[in-house]
Amino acid sequence: MIYEIQAKSLLQKTKSPSSWFNVYYNMNIYRGCQHGCIYCDSRSDCYRIENFDTDVSVKINALEILKKELPKKDNQLTIGTGAMCDPYMPTEKRYNLTKGALELIAEHKFPLHLITKSDLVLRDKELLKEINNNKIATVAFTVTTADDCLAKIVEPKAPIPSKRFEALNALSEEGINVGVTLMPVLPFIEDSEESIAEIVNLAKKNGAKFIIAYFGMTIRNGQREYFYSKLDEHFSGMKDKYIKTFKNSYNCDTLNHKKLYALLFKLCRDKNIACSMKDITYYNPKKEQLSLF
Repeated sequence: MIYEIQAKSLLQKTKSPSSWFNVYYNMNIYRGCQHGCIYCDSRSDCYRIENFDTDVSVKINALEILKKELPKKDNQLTIGTGAMCDPYMPTEKRYNLTKGALELIAEHKFPLHLITKSDLVLRDKELLKEINNNKIATVAFTVTTADDCLAKIVEPKAPIPSKRFEALNALSEEGINVGVTLMPVLPFIEDSEESIAEIVNLAKKNGAKFIIAYFGMTIRNGQREYFYSKLDEHFSGMKDKYIKTFKNSYNCDTLNHKKLYALLFKLCRDKNIACSMKDITYYNPKKEQLSLF
């Protein structure tokens, strides 16, 4: 069900937990997500989004709010979107609100950081190029596995990873700052060295400038029940393995995470791909684009 709602504000000034951005504006045009990823943390009770996968709220007045808010904001700070819900979920094809937002971001010359699982982002390639020419546009494609068949189970309604890599390649060829968010990596399901090496190889082949990884996942109330039901449905005996290993832990690191990080760092170093937040190209208001890598 799609609900059209009126938002009171859109841009929230946020202190980043990483060193990638010191301060940025977080923007969520949609609430809920249609990609149906079985592991999604945004399904947790703390976010108070009922029927997360089936009921999507559209902030129908988002562009009107942006027109009012952007002139009052500091365009030396990055606008980030995609952390809570994908800005290019299927309903974007109908509402075009992400596209409209990018038009306004380009007009007001803000830097942009966007996370997505969708090749629909290619529709807005020219807008991303304009933003990139003004300041910088960074597009991170979330990839948890390079296996299209496995992805259809764990991310059932999202475009398959091969499509994401094709989109990454297309944006890279246009000079967009593109990379991979390799997270979450599901314990016992996606945490093989072969899987990680394949993702790194495909990222390099398609022009990725960075890979940021978390070898594990988070599990908390609301999310846990849904995730375990999907494990029962698709991975026989896996739920019991999770319960025995992680009990009620929130952070559930893969048991081999140290080995996987060592592998990632080596492969990225060999392929000249940044894999630390501090090494990623970002917009600095004093020196413009910086890359410490």
